[in-house]
Amino acid sequence: MTTNVTRRAFLSTALVGLTQKAGRRIDGGFVNESHERGHRLRDGADFGGSREARSTSVLIVGGGMAGLCAARHLQKRGFDRFIVLEMEPEAGGNARWGQNEVSAYPWGAHYVPIPGKAAGLVREIFTDLGVYDGTTWDERHLVHAPDERLFIHGRWQEGLEPAVGPTRRDRDQVARFTARIAELRASGRFTIPMAAATDVTRPPAEDSLSMAAWLDREGLDSPWLRWMVDYACRDDYGGMARDVSAWAGVLYFAARDADDSGPLTWPEGNGWIARRLLHRLEPRVRTGEIAYRIEPQGRGWRVLTSRADWTADVVIVAAPMHVASRIVAGAPPVRVTSSPWITANLTLDRWPRERGFPVAWDNVLFDSPALGYVVATHQQLRRHVPRTVWTYYWALAQQPALEARRWLLAQDYATLRDRILDDLSRAHADIRECVSRVDIMRFGHAMVRPTPGLLSDPAWQAAQRGLDRLFFAHSDLSGLPLFEEAQYRGVLAADRTMQMLSGR
Repeated sequence: MTTNVTRRAFLSTALVGLTQKAGRRIDGGFVNESHERGHRLRDGADFGGSREARSTSVLIVGGGMAGLCAARHLQKRGFDRFIVLEMEPEAGGNARWGQNEVSAYPWGAHYVPIPGKAAGLVREIFTDLGVYDGTTWDERHLVHAPDERLFIHGRWQEGLEPAVGPTRRDRDQVARFTARIAELRASGRFTIPMAAATDVTRPPAEDSLSMAAWLDREGLDSPWLRWMVDYACRDDYGGMARDVSAWAGVLYFAARDADDSGPLTWPEGNGWIARRLLHRLEPRVRTGEIAYRIEPQGRGWRVLTSRADWTADVVIVAAPMHVASRIVAGAPPVRVTSSPWITANLTLDRWPRERGFPVAWDNVLFDSPALGYVVATHQQLRRHVPRTVWTYYWALAQQPALEARRWLLAQDYATLRDRILDDLSRAHADIRECVSRVDIMRFGHAMVRPTPGLLSDPAWQAAQRGLDRLFFAHSDLSGLPLFEEAQYRGVLAADRTMQMLSGR
């Protein structure tokens, strides 16, 4: 059975053993903290003071993947009268990355599945980046074997489908689920990007119920299958199957090719893509500049930032919709649920002892609140890598998002560090003897959670259209927090901008 399960999410239930264990010193702390700026934006604060008056033809607000892809598309079409504004010290959004003396590593998204037929834009960008020649994918960028393993029953096994435990009834249900997904894949109704098949003015029936309810309707109650589907929903959406629409839950499985030979991955995750886009766009990207008010002015727009008073003919707002709806005058009042998240990068001075199948790129713990870690050094060609970096992902999916955010901000670094280490010690009893540093990044609003009914929301549908000479561009507009969706929305906004400026 092909589940295409990867790994980006983690439960928020309590972990055992919260006290600091005696032993070697572990350095680290919180990194990339931005919630104070975000809360000031939420509360309508004025970030101004003495501001310089500036103007440009096109202003792109947001330097995540959607904003960078919009800028790249404008540049590729020979248009260079644009500026990208990013509130964080580094651009990249959920594709930001870090690096130390051991390896580069991701702070967010860390892979891209091999694009299917509908994702022509993804193939195009990877052709530009030298990863794809129109026929063949460069093997250096494909995940190296072994790609995934599961810790279950006290040992590591190859693959993510439990080999021991499921009964004949469970396996029959998994087979039924796989057959149903194949049927839905063949229907062509589930694609990435979603706009290739989904008409937002006529939301699909699966959008009206949760993925858990869809499984109930299909008569699929196997706890092993339910674990797999919950895992998938947390992986891509930061939510449980009960909180994610059946449309998004089915799409996770049905939109990808069954024989996907990927994914594409790099030590720094999708930061590899962002870094190369920024190299081409760098003179036009301004970081650390917070846009806090966007309002009409004449035939264009005025954008107030922490550094300048901008005027622009056209604005592309490539910020999350929970931000855009607050800073753009006349924006549709879109109410999306954002999933809170924790990412930790652990520097290991030596590898821990193993039980069972050897270390893989993606390492999942079945019987723990966490779903595992990826190994940043896995793609290295050297046979022996004495030190490594593990990137650990933890989506706070168990409780309501607002409650989880409040919990997250109330935690101190030491508590979260020890929870992470205690969790990993389930599979690696000597983990504290190996780790020398743990850095933690807290995301209050990591990604959109595609809740039931999102595609039917009139405000969400209005955001697809944008305003006069202002276009929204973010994966939120797809309800799917995926690189392919961010790229599509950025390119679409850039095309609409060029049409507007050309008078078409």
